[in-house]
Amino acid sequence: MTTLLGAAEIREIAARIGVNPTKKLGQNFVVDANTCRRIVKVADVRSDDVALEIGPGLGSLTLALMEIARKVVAIEIDQRLAAELPITVESHGFDVENLIVRNEDALTTQSLPLDPTILVANLPYNISVPVLLHFLQKFPTIRSGVVMVQSEVADRLVAKPGTKNYGSPSVKATWWADLSGAGNVARQVFWPIPNVDSSLVRFVRHQAAGDEAARLVTFSVIDAAFAQRRKMLRGALSQLFEGTAEEAITQAGIDPTARGETLLLSDFMAIANTLTP
Repeated sequence: MTTLLGAAEIREIAARIGVNPTKKLGQNFVVDANTCRRIVKVADVRSDDVALEIGPGLGSLTLALMEIARKVVAIEIDQRLAAELPITVESHGFDVENLIVRNEDALTTQSLPLDPTILVANLPYNISVPVLLHFLQKFPTIRSGVVMVQSEVADRLVAKPGTKNYGSPSVKATWWADLSGAGNVARQVFWPIPNVDSSLVRFVRHQAAGDEAARLVTFSVIDAAFAQRRKMLRGALSQLFEGTAEEAITQAGIDPTARGETLLLSDFMAIANTLTP
């Protein structure tokens, strides 16, 4: 019979390997087994899935994934945590052969030993958006997933045009996937208890909006529009165009006096198509 980690055991493991959770690495470990199983259920992990976990920490969510998934690939930047994870997995009755641990920085990961089909992770607060976008871009075999992030970040990821939280992350993520909120997570399930709220974001991949060249140009337009989000597009995008931005934006069928927060991804793509290569 397999068991998951509890609060006392998590603290014992951390003390034994000399890990003191740090804000720098965004280390807030989940100490509640029910929360871990809930996340796996919301993600709809299946028995034939290769689950990708980023920042497994002490292994709370890893064990919940191994209860269901065929294989788990875990990326952990902290060498002590990466070395301890297989030991924890084996001591809890799981087949360690079904776990692959990579000790590296997720932001620079360019390849994986298996083709992951689902991403389930408690993402460090300070790098959650760039990590999610990086893995959506680099690993097209990931069909769906659930990430736990700071609630403020979750609000931005799932925001719609015309709302105060709508911004660059909201638009960029839709290049690859449809995103939706999937519930909140109580602060008390973490150790140490964070001073921010956490939420779950579920995503389902769709066909990419365009090729890599189109993405780079479109993302440059998105970045410019939201760098000065209170400016009208004709002003915010002025540095991107050789001629007047107003003419190009109008040519794209967009009101040059509009602001970036009102535009869909397709609108940004239309503007990007008018840029001189």
